[in-house]
Amino acid sequence: MISTTLPTLTSTGISQYLVAIGKYPILSEKEEYMLAKRWQTKSDAKAARKLVTSHLRLVAKIAFGFRGYKLPVEDLISEGNVGLMKAVKKFDPEKGFRLSTYAIWWIRASINEFILNSWSLVKLGTTAAQKKLFYNLQKLKNQMNQIEKGELPVEIVKKISKKLDVKEKDIVEMNRRLSGPEKSLNAPISVDDDTEAINLLKSNEDNQEKKLYQNDEKNKRKELLIKALENLSTREKDIFIKRCLNDPPSTLEKLSKIYNISRERIRQIEVRSFEKVKKTVLEIAITERKESLYHNKKKN
Repeated sequence: MISTTLPTLTSTGISQYLVAIGKYPILSEKEEYMLAKRWQTKSDAKAARKLVTSHLRLVAKIAFGFRGYKLPVEDLISEGNVGLMKAVKKFDPEKGFRLSTYAIWWIRASINEFILNSWSLVKLGTTAAQKKLFYNLQKLKNQMNQIEKGELPVEIVKKISKKLDVKEKDIVEMNRRLSGPEKSLNAPISVDDDTEAINLLKSNEDNQEKKLYQNDEKNKRKELLIKALENLSTREKDIFIKRCLNDPPSTLEKLSKIYNISRERIRQIEVRSFEKVKKTVLEIAITERKESLYHNKKKN
């Protein structure tokens, strides 16, 4: 684990913490690459610290998105920071992606695991079905226009039960436990501080951060994916899109009828297509990274 001193985070100092982390500069792509290489090749602790602190705002934003689970936001942020440090430790800048893209999954995984392990109000187990219900119930309720709190209509419970393949009584119970009051991001940080939490995450740097973390990476991933799909056959491409990109994904049964082959064969094509896309994306990213470094050296 990377050892680095982070700004102090306490239950009474969220606002101060958010202000503090907002002072760390956002790294350019070149700066991030050089720091990551220094950490990777020389175990430079100062380089690792800069990589971590420049992404603390990203952790805070992700953590605030989990406040509906009624756990202290300082705990969510702390767990997210653990995930961030794990991401920095394993990050390979030669893959061609920014650290933020890679770190998001580690941050979310760390927070998710913390919620499942310690959310005492729900006392969840850790079966796949329980996790599925815990993380998807609210999304499905929103899709079915069931945004009001209170008991779910019987027909909605049946639909969710069929969709997630969980028992109806478990859905009713989970809905009741998740229907308590949620603290809004527009609520004051504390009794003595009327600053709204969401405002502490907005600034000129925030606009820049969104541009760096969202638009640039989103467009890059889209371009890489489009190029990678060109290497698939027509059938592979169609199955990959319908199984991996569409929301909700097409079922194996539905695709097996379309192509008149078994569900297992569809699954095999899906796996093979995914591996092809993954390999192509990495190859293109590494090539583009080398070309970028070459041109930068020529300029310098």
